[in-house]
Amino acid sequence: MSLFKDSTLMITGGTGSFGNAVLNRFLKTDIGEIRIFSRDEKKQDDMRHEYQAKYPEVADKIKFYIGDVRSLESCRTAMHGVDYIFHAAALKQVPSCEFFPMEAVRTNVIGTENVLNAAIEAGVKSVICLSTDKAAYPINAMGITKAIEEKIAVAKSRYSGNTKICCTRYGNVMCSRGSVIPLWIDQIRNGNPITLTEPKMTRFIMSLDEAVDLVLFAFEHGENGDLLIQKAPACTIQTQAEAVCELFGGKKEDIKVIGIRHGEKMYETLLTNEECAKAIDMGDFYRVPADNRGLNYDKYFKEGDEKRVTLSEFNSNNTRILNVEETKAKIASLPYIQDELAKMGGE
Repeated sequence: MSLFKDSTLMITGGTGSFGNAVLNRFLKTDIGEIRIFSRDEKKQDDMRHEYQAKYPEVADKIKFYIGDVRSLESCRTAMHGVDYIFHAAALKQVPSCEFFPMEAVRTNVIGTENVLNAAIEAGVKSVICLSTDKAAYPINAMGITKAIEEKIAVAKSRYSGNTKICCTRYGNVMCSRGSVIPLWIDQIRNGNPITLTEPKMTRFIMSLDEAVDLVLFAFEHGENGDLLIQKAPACTIQTQAEAVCELFGGKKEDIKVIGIRHGEKMYETLLTNEECAKAIDMGDFYRVPADNRGLNYDKYFKEGDEKRVTLSEFNSNNTRILNVEETKAKIASLPYIQDELAKMGGE
């Protein structure tokens, strides 16, 4: 972990699933300090006790900052001496953002501008903004605000000085807070049918560890203004539900279809057709460089455009689609699932 040796890393929204995954990955490395920046003192207190018990010898590397990305001043206060930032703070529940779109704007849009302004002022080396596949061809308030977040990141990167700003865009992170698999496990435990929205709906799936890998890739290989994505597989919601039933003893015949929720799509897109035109294939990842032309378009018409690459839209219908066995294996590899299965075995 030489990149972070003796460095200070700050995670906005750090009490969430992503922040916990980062702590589990980095706390025992040569990193100097990890700052957890969030507005929920209860979650911070729970986290403090958990890591003091889990990693007593290194728990003092974690510093907790109460603050809100909606406040530029609280961002500034927490950022002195920070080298790197994972910007994970967001409102990300699709239905709640549909009902309260201005709350999504305040956190996802204004909050991102505050974090980036404070980071540039403080001379932070790199900021990685976590985005979502819902920002590509967005149809819901969550996706629209995350799409604006990406635009803000690219715009700020044009005059960010020595601060590198990149975005990572990823699909559904399995077993993250508020996601569907923990809900299904609870439904099976309580003897209820598991509920799904639309069986044929497809979603990219990745683990929290893979989400952290993508952010690390952005830190190491991203250039200022880049968008980076991982070539994630996908599955149908029906396949995912059946895999969870097989793992936890649920009855597939009792799966109950409840219909698409507010603002949901049948499939998600990680790279739009337009982004694919300039995407660079980096093995397990795609990198989309920022368009750093100025506003004087006339010269670009005269000079012509770059040759388009052949890749077309990368979405959850045309990526590798996992079957039930493959999905089950991917889900079963998650530490959260292993813990839940162990609990069931001990009951």
